[in-house]
Amino acid sequence: MANPTCQLLAVTVVLGAVQLITSYSFKNCIEDPRAKGKNFTCINRGESNISAIVDDLPLSAFSIVIAINPISHIPNRAFENFLNLEHLKLDHNHISTIDEFAFRNLMKLRSLNLSCNYILELKPSLFEDLRNLTFLSLTNNRLKMLQVNIFSTVPQLDTLLLRQNFLTNFSQIAQSVSPLRYLKTLDLCFNNLTSLNNSNNLLNQSLNILYLCRNNLISLGCEHSFFRYVHLLDLSNNFRLPTKAFQGVDLSHLRYIRLSSTAVKIVDFLNTTNINVDCVDFSATGLKNESLIKDLCRALKAKVQRMTKLRLCHNGITNLTTKALYDCPKITHAVDLSHNRLKNTKCLSFLTKHNNIQNFSAEHNHFISLPSCRRKNRTDMVTFNNLENLSYRYNRILSVSCYAFSNTPNLKWLQLNINTIAFLNRKALRGLKKLETLRLDNNLLTDLFNDTFEDQINLEILNLRNNQISVIFNNTFLNLRKLTTLDLGGNKISHFEPLGLEGLHSLSKLYLDGNNLKQIDSSLYHAFQNKLRALDLQRNQIRFLNETDISPFVNLSKLSDLKLDGQRPYGLTLLPRNFFRGLRSLRSLYLTDNHISHIAPDAFDDLAGLHFLTLINCCVGVAQLQPGVFKNLKNLTKLIAENMGIQNFSKEVFGNLTQLHTLQLNRNVMQSIDVDALENLPNLHYLDIRNTPLTCTCQNTKLQNWTLHNPKVQVVYLYSQPCQNERKHKFYNFDTRICYIDLGEYLFITTAVIIALFTVSPILYVKLYWKLKYSYYVFRAWFSEQWRRLREEEEKCKYDAFISYNSSDEQWVMEQLLPNLEGSGSSFKLCLHHRDFELGRDIVDNIVSAVYSSRKTVCVVSQNFLRSEWCSLEIQLASYRLFDEHRDVLLLVFLEPVSERKISTYHRMRKVMLKKTYLQWPGSDCADPTQAQDLFWNQLRRAIRTGGQLETDEDERCINLVTEPSDTETLDETYYLLP
Repeated sequence: MANPTCQLLAVTVVLGAVQLITSYSFKNCIEDPRAKGKNFTCINRGESNISAIVDDLPLSAFSIVIAINPISHIPNRAFENFLNLEHLKLDHNHISTIDEFAFRNLMKLRSLNLSCNYILELKPSLFEDLRNLTFLSLTNNRLKMLQVNIFSTVPQLDTLLLRQNFLTNFSQIAQSVSPLRYLKTLDLCFNNLTSLNNSNNLLNQSLNILYLCRNNLISLGCEHSFFRYVHLLDLSNNFRLPTKAFQGVDLSHLRYIRLSSTAVKIVDFLNTTNINVDCVDFSATGLKNESLIKDLCRALKAKVQRMTKLRLCHNGITNLTTKALYDCPKITHAVDLSHNRLKNTKCLSFLTKHNNIQNFSAEHNHFISLPSCRRKNRTDMVTFNNLENLSYRYNRILSVSCYAFSNTPNLKWLQLNINTIAFLNRKALRGLKKLETLRLDNNLLTDLFNDTFEDQINLEILNLRNNQISVIFNNTFLNLRKLTTLDLGGNKISHFEPLGLEGLHSLSKLYLDGNNLKQIDSSLYHAFQNKLRALDLQRNQIRFLNETDISPFVNLSKLSDLKLDGQRPYGLTLLPRNFFRGLRSLRSLYLTDNHISHIAPDAFDDLAGLHFLTLINCCVGVAQLQPGVFKNLKNLTKLIAENMGIQNFSKEVFGNLTQLHTLQLNRNVMQSIDVDALENLPNLHYLDIRNTPLTCTCQNTKLQNWTLHNPKVQVVYLYSQPCQNERKHKFYNFDTRICYIDLGEYLFITTAVIIALFTVSPILYVKLYWKLKYSYYVFRAWFSEQWRRLREEEEKCKYDAFISYNSSDEQWVMEQLLPNLEGSGSSFKLCLHHRDFELGRDIVDNIVSAVYSSRKTVCVVSQNFLRSEWCSLEIQLASYRLFDEHRDVLLLVFLEPVSERKISTYHRMRKVMLKKTYLQWPGSDCADPTQAQDLFWNQLRRAIRTGGQLETDEDERCINLVTEPSDTETLDETYYLLP
């Protein structure tokens, strides 16, 4: 069992490491770089444990967004340490249960969003500590009921959203919200309420907005004064709600009421209630023909003589004559006929009596043209001098005739966008001299002429986006001297005539994106008188194939925003030197999706004031950024270099970005990042290196340490960054211990020790010579004694000899060797493999054990022995003990003559034969075989017993001693031991 003290120390170390690791990089969240330590988003992380998401966030967090995660449970005290938290969003998760004390200690929380989850119930004390909560959203959950006092602990709540649940009991809801004295907005739409009865408790003066749309209300069932404090009441889409439901109910305090898609008869409703007619929205109330509209007008006039607005949307109205609204009270402000089926405005003739209105909207109808409204052509023409806002959006208008708006001379806002206008008469806008905003976008216009906007001398915003315009003719905008915004994006403009932009002296924003421009004509921009601030040239066909020193922006010294993204179809290809010359005030530059193969080293030299630069996917393959390419961008605060193919992040390229705050390097190909380059960015706070193939090698040891312990820089999702070489491992904790073996350190220590020895040795020799000499001899004597004892112990082996032989020679071993060494009075104990090897044990283990547990190894050498792999292993082991351990353990016995060529492959055996005496079994060719064999056994016994080298005297040698044999001769220089 581990030592508890050690365990505690390990835990302490781990916790300390975690504290360091989580200093400024977060496992599942991203900090808003604009609000350090304040706002965090934890979106789509695939994490089901709420603690794993928030545990490493700083306790100073002001706002936390946790959305689109598989979280199903919020445990107790999940956020208790975030004492400064004011905004918490937990929407679009899978939350089904929330523990009773989940939000404990969130005293400063002001808004809580729990929408789009699967919450079934709210525990009684869930909101107990949320005394400062003002906004609570429980939209789109599965609540069926509310606890009576569930909101009693949130007295400051002013907005409560309970729409899209399964609530059925309004009385219970009213009782639960009754303690909320500051509640202003209550949203109960999309529930299953059938009545508002027993709701006397819902009488707070603060409640002004009540949404009850899309329920199953069949009656109100409330007291007379129930709505006396409500200003906005939405009862729409309660399909069975009848008119009689309002009998006896005071509606006089309402300022707006929606009754669309109900069973309420609107005329009866007006006649039987004390409603202020000006607050009623008559949209989708079944007023589909002129007869019903006239009835409505008479009912309205019976109540008032004037009204500010009339809303008749979603009624299916197809036609209105001049008498349709004649009986209505005089309308002074606005008429809205959107979402009907009108096909003609008839120059607003149906509003003859209401010519003082200021706003008219007829969006989402079926108009196909706007006719001429010139007075001299029509005697019944009415002029609307007070009309300022006119909208015909989302219709089917194909053409606009001349003088189409001559009866509305004081228009300031005209919306004709999202139609199919292909023909705009040159004089269609004649007379609109006070017009300030004109929307003609999303139509089919092909041509603009020099008199199209002749009268729009006060126009400030002109939107012509997404038409079919291909050429801008001379003087088209000549009179638009006050125009500040011109949007020509999404057309087919291929060129401007020389005076195409003449007259635009106040223009500050020009959008030319999505056209067919092939070049940037600097001669056009002199018309702006150096006031242009934003220029959008995205998705054109601008391309450079050769270097050029001409800058198209020399006349735009005040330009602050330039977009050149996504030039079609090949991108800019080349970014010339001095391309941005003259843009001294540029603050934002967009160059994404351009497939640039070369960026000149001085391309950005004139952009000293640049603060934002995005280069996402701007280059082809691996980006070869030249050293010093960003050298003048000392004011740059945000650089997005995503998917550029950057291979090396170096100080030479990025080192001058001293004001850089945000750096996005994700989806590049660099395998390492130079820490020195990062440390040269003193103001860096946000670094994104996701999806870069960083390797977990010693090359990145410094980078790992920097990302973990730098207290200033947030590395986005650092703990999800995998190792490129091992995807299962993470970059932040790969093992770096091997990287700290410092060869220089070891060399220093070794050198220091040697020098110390050379320094100390002479001193010791002089001072301690006789003492050291005496100690040496004492140690030598002691060591010799110990060595002698050790050798004696080693000699006490289990076997006297291990017999190594081939199975084909087994007969000789059993009939000759065994009887002569173990029998006949001999006391030897032999180890034979078939008899003494341990059953079930590996053969190699048995051989090693036999060799090392025997005093001698006797190799019975024959032709078959030399061909055996096991015999070869046995002689190798024995010769190892002979030569490497200096133990005299090997005896060679040759049963037959063997050629030296065959022995030469066994170099250790030949080495033994050269240094040691060996025995050969005397064959039948000897003069006296019996006597020779007796001598052979005596000599072998003596060799095994003594443990020494076989030595013979001169007179004991074989009579037929032969000299060194040749390669072709056999070994017959054997030694027959004779008496």
